[in-house]
Amino acid sequence: MTLSGIRVLDLTRLLPGPYATMMLADYGAEVIKIEETQIGDYARAMPPKIDENGALFHSLNRNKKSITLNLKEEEEKEAFLQLVETADVVVESFRPQVMKKLELDYETLKEINPGLIYCAVTGYGQTGPYADKSGHDINYLSYAGILHLMGETNEKPAVPAVQIADIGGGALPAVVGILLALLEKKETGRGQMVDVSMLDGIIAWLQTILPEYFVRQKPVQKEELPLAGRNACYEVYETKDGRWLSVGALEPKFWKTFCETIGKEALIPHINAPIAEQHHMKADVQGVISQKELSEWMEIFEDKDACVAPLWTMEEVGNDPQVEERGMIQTVKHPTAGEVKHIGFPIKLSKSHPSIRSTAPKLGEHKEELLQELRDEKNLVKDDAE
Repeated sequence: MTLSGIRVLDLTRLLPGPYATMMLADYGAEVIKIEETQIGDYARAMPPKIDENGALFHSLNRNKKSITLNLKEEEEKEAFLQLVETADVVVESFRPQVMKKLELDYETLKEINPGLIYCAVTGYGQTGPYADKSGHDINYLSYAGILHLMGETNEKPAVPAVQIADIGGGALPAVVGILLALLEKKETGRGQMVDVSMLDGIIAWLQTILPEYFVRQKPVQKEELPLAGRNACYEVYETKDGRWLSVGALEPKFWKTFCETIGKEALIPHINAPIAEQHHMKADVQGVISQKELSEWMEIFEDKDACVAPLWTMEEVGNDPQVEERGMIQTVKHPTAGEVKHIGFPIKLSKSHPSIRSTAPKLGEHKEELLQELRDEKNLVKDDAE
């Protein structure tokens, strides 16, 4: 597999770090999850549970091994350092000073293993006045100005249902950074620090907003954003049965098809009309959409190229033929819980195929195996020296 032979030591927990290391594991890396003794990853305790661990933990920690180590105890810290000698990557998500206090920061570990890639996934990065601040997804979206722009005009901002900064601003940049560093290491043999800030990562998503602000230098209003519901051609409409239909007809050709299909040809020339007129256009469109149920509209638009889609529930997502065809829901046999469903793989490669090779590990399941491996290696080195 693509990352076969790459050993990753994963000190992270909950969502951003485990998501990043899950992607590495899915594509072949050996990921060793270093967990606290007794408690382990907090996601283990989060309901609902499959067997003895939370469903979220099962999803994020497939294809990984688990070892418990108390890094404040010298003997177990030494075991971790021996693992570092054998590793290609270390991933952690503590606030900047934590690993330094443990004397396990990048500057220390690179002396042991110069080829080590050390990735730190934090809220605000290793530097700056916010570096030691606590935070969660909602806070990073707030500092990035994104939460301010979510929801209806003049109403309370809408909190996203998924963790945008955690995954889009943290986990995915971490994977990219690690892979870039692995490419560099292939050329030079040297590792490096990968400093991932979830705030940095989510600010980088503002490509359709910040460049325009830099030019106009005027406050950004959510009702003025074409991709935030400003225009009738990019909006969500309620159907007769209380369901919703999304319309993304940004290009004139799609808008023309949409308007012709709903019998509102008069709206075609006004795709980029001023905001006041857009409000009237939305009302006209809503008046038509509310006359039929969602299933009727989907049948009407089945063969129309107009960027129209239904707002599916989670149940409907799981039954969608496109999702099924792309393998985005996988069923895996768990040793004690029977069949368990997993989210599939978002990146399809023509030659190297990811797979779920093992289910999430029990707490410390591989500790004895890995420590024995270290003892064997140590004895082998000792014998060679003699």
